[in-house]
Amino acid sequence: MYRIFRKRGLRIIEKIGIFYLFLSLATSIVYTIWAVYLESFFHNASSVGLLTSLFTVLGVFSYFLFIPLVQRKSKTGLLFISLLFFAISYFIFSIYSNVYLVIVLGAILTIFGSLRITTFGILVRDKTSDKNVSKNEGRIYTLLNLAWLVGPLIAGFVANKYGFDNVFFLGFLLVLISMMLFRFFKIKDDRKTRKVDSNVFKLIFSFFSKKDRVLIYILSGAVTFWWALIYIYIPIYLIEQGYGTFLIGLFLSVVVVPLILFEYSFGKIAGKRGFKKLFFTGFIILSFISVLCFFISNIYILLFLLILASVGVSMIESTSEAYFFDIINKEQRDKYYGVYNTAVDLGFLLGTLPAALLLLFFSFKSVFVLFSFFTLLFALISLRMKEVYESGHK
Repeated sequence: MYRIFRKRGLRIIEKIGIFYLFLSLATSIVYTIWAVYLESFFHNASSVGLLTSLFTVLGVFSYFLFIPLVQRKSKTGLLFISLLFFAISYFIFSIYSNVYLVIVLGAILTIFGSLRITTFGILVRDKTSDKNVSKNEGRIYTLLNLAWLVGPLIAGFVANKYGFDNVFFLGFLLVLISMMLFRFFKIKDDRKTRKVDSNVFKLIFSFFSKKDRVLIYILSGAVTFWWALIYIYIPIYLIEQGYGTFLIGLFLSVVVVPLILFEYSFGKIAGKRGFKKLFFTGFIILSFISVLCFFISNIYILLFLLILASVGVSMIESTSEAYFFDIINKEQRDKYYGVYNTAVDLGFLLGTLPAALLLLFFSFKSVFVLFSFFTLLFALISLRMKEVYESGHK
């Protein structure tokens, strides 16, 4: 294998992509069964949503906690440490589990998930030229979505035939493989910030003092807001309707197909022609399909519509991060990227907590009305963005 890689002369961004492909395969396998796994302890969709919301709040605080550490330490060193904690947690889940362990290890995975997301995002940006940001983000997200195409299929089959513990063990093995590839490719990013920002409140105020950063923060959170519906509530809904883990895995696999087909192309379009129209169109698609889902009773038509909605997500997901990197300079990456990434968890919180509270009083279909309203709101917000063209970068 070493000779093959040497002969091809893989570029650094390709090495990073291959490493992250295996890591994403591990996380996709585990996350496919995560909501159903939690439901097996609590037997209630609202309880699962509330616990997930608590994990999300913890994730938000973790991003702020790690900002000084990310500024003064090696990005790749911190990334490797986060992978180690993921491997340990998955292995423990594979041999033993109870409700208390779920809460403790779920919190650990949330904390080090924040560190993984921050350090990996900075690593990709540091290894990308200014004019190729959206294109390379599209490449990375395409590989990530390939993992999310295969992972849920594997998870659904393994969980249905061998149980949840074997899903976690498979996730553990894949994290180990990603760690070995990380070392094999000798991926390094030891860039450090000379001036460390230890005053979190001052940093937050500084970040949100610019309208463009505020707007992309909101729209980036909107992506994970949508994924909360797909990865938390739809699997539980399928279980409540009497369907098994195989259909859940199949749905979560197919739902990323539009992302694989279109995300890279939309990234290139955004870099050349601007971001605003793509964001607006993507959110309008999500809002319209959410409304349609409210009126659909046939489960297969409903799932098809949600898969079709991923075309809208493909216009937003990778391009939102590219837009953020386009509006900040190199010196601002380490201190602002952690703040920016809290949008990931806050968006997810917005997708889980209100829906969980809504389900205490109304039927599941009311969730689609909630998501339609918010995605329409995000579409209107996107119209206030300043346009950016990467083709103008030198």
